[in-house]
Amino acid sequence: MKGFFNQILRIDLSKRTFRYEAISDEILTKTLGGKGLGTYLLMRENPVGVNPLSPENVFIIAVGPVTGTKMWSQSRFGTYTKSPATEGYGESYCGGALAPKIKGCGVDAIILEGGCASLSWLAIDENGVTFHDAATLRGKETYETEAAILAHSREGAGAMVIGPAGENQVAIACIKSYKWRSLGRGGMGAVLGVKKVKGITFAGTKDCEVADEEKLKNLIKSIAQKGKESPVTEVYQKLGTPMQVKVTNTHQCFPTRYWQSGRFSGWETVCADYMQANFEVKAHGCPNCFLRCTKKSRIKNGRHAGLEVEGPEYETIYAIGGLNAIEGLEEVAWLNDVCDRLGIDTMSAGNISSFAIEAYRRGKINFAIDYNQPDRAAELYRLVAHGEGVGKILGQGIKQASRQLGLEDLAIHVKGLEPAGFDPRVLKGMGLSYATSARGACHLRGTFYKAELSGQIEKEQIEGKAKLMIDYEDRCALFDSLVLCRFFRDFVLWDELAILIEATTGLRFDKEQLEILANDITQMTRQYNRREGLDGSTDTLPKRFLTEPTEEGATLTRQQLDTMIKEYNEIRNTRENEKRKCHQ
Repeated sequence: MKGFFNQILRIDLSKRTFRYEAISDEILTKTLGGKGLGTYLLMRENPVGVNPLSPENVFIIAVGPVTGTKMWSQSRFGTYTKSPATEGYGESYCGGALAPKIKGCGVDAIILEGGCASLSWLAIDENGVTFHDAATLRGKETYETEAAILAHSREGAGAMVIGPAGENQVAIACIKSYKWRSLGRGGMGAVLGVKKVKGITFAGTKDCEVADEEKLKNLIKSIAQKGKESPVTEVYQKLGTPMQVKVTNTHQCFPTRYWQSGRFSGWETVCADYMQANFEVKAHGCPNCFLRCTKKSRIKNGRHAGLEVEGPEYETIYAIGGLNAIEGLEEVAWLNDVCDRLGIDTMSAGNISSFAIEAYRRGKINFAIDYNQPDRAAELYRLVAHGEGVGKILGQGIKQASRQLGLEDLAIHVKGLEPAGFDPRVLKGMGLSYATSARGACHLRGTFYKAELSGQIEKEQIEGKAKLMIDYEDRCALFDSLVLCRFFRDFVLWDELAILIEATTGLRFDKEQLEILANDITQMTRQYNRREGLDGSTDTLPKRFLTEPTEEGATLTRQQLDTMIKEYNEIRNTRENEKRKCHQ
């Protein structure tokens, strides 16, 4: 099929062998690549009940039919595994320049099975896989690791690597690429760690033919015109995601002091305007992207003067800044850098350290830490990454750590994954999104905060909210399969999706068919959770969200959440039943 190589690369790490396998047009038509294909392979390949921290847990990398084309926002790829954080469905996505180099290896997906006998790194290109010893990289941080393996790779290669946290199989370990890009959520780094894979380089240069170059070219022009006319473009180019700090504080849904408040008194010291005034900021984008939302920042003054980071992004600012009440974006950027070097997810890190503050106040841990103490947070992150002291407990992830400490009612997570920077007691639809997301409390499966913050739907509305949320979620499922960046959701609507799929693959779908396809992909992720023991009872929110208001008085009741979940399930199940009738 056009847009695909119809080929999977299977790597047996235990035997240090690899082989190519055909993937049929029939499967690609049903999955579209990316998330659809990755989830299908996860269902097929992973043993039921597999321990996520065992070599038998497969690790899948997938690209889509749009990857490597000239389409805006195409430079993304996904990874799929059983999550060490949730013990259920795990997925994570990464931008930057790596995705085309992966697809250029002539494959639609890569399956890592088994584990290396000793710490290793892999070099993959269109000719296959080469295994390298990584003993000299043991314990090294991500920046040094990435530079080291790229120095011994083909010119033009890109890499993904893990740091000490991944090697130590920490449940919040991430995978880094191009220094600052992350496969952040769900413990992806721990899965590579247990497989003793310190890093992988990709240097593929193969081109994949699309179905209709002219149609794709015209769509690209149309989207570019939309971008020129949209005020969203200028805001992203100038301010990036930190613009959300002011918005969420205004709406009182910026999580603060471990989810006690929806407004941070020091928000003006961590917002986009502060960044522009106190950092040297340059807009930077992924290949084929006019939004250039990423900000390469250099701190001008203070004890961290000269430090360069990419970001910090909004989710890092909320988690490390708001939840820990850390004033000053310089300190947030520094802690961002600490986490990146260690290879831990900044969102989970910020949640874990603010949880630790409350645990210390309750006498449950002996690591002294309080709000607005960046140095103590940094020390805690190092303990977590190296599995030392209290970090050995916290590094298991919030679900396991809270059980061990007897603080399950305090802990904020869904299925073991902490929420994003949008309090669901204010944004009720985000509560539904967190509860029903297969990978745990996730804002990116639907990005429904956009609908509620923009006034497309009232924040307080309950009945009927699931319908619009599913519309967002369905488009996102297709975005993740093709694979596209979320921030093009305003430019690539249903009509554009249909044109894009036809232009790249030759497949023709109307909106109803696309909705059924998206529903199938989403339901497949939920099916994976059910087979791993995460049934419908896990589609809920933490007790505190349903019983404690924010300090500003915002509430979400269990009845409200149940109403939205019921509507959500009815719509999803109805679509599934309609599909069955069509095939009878």
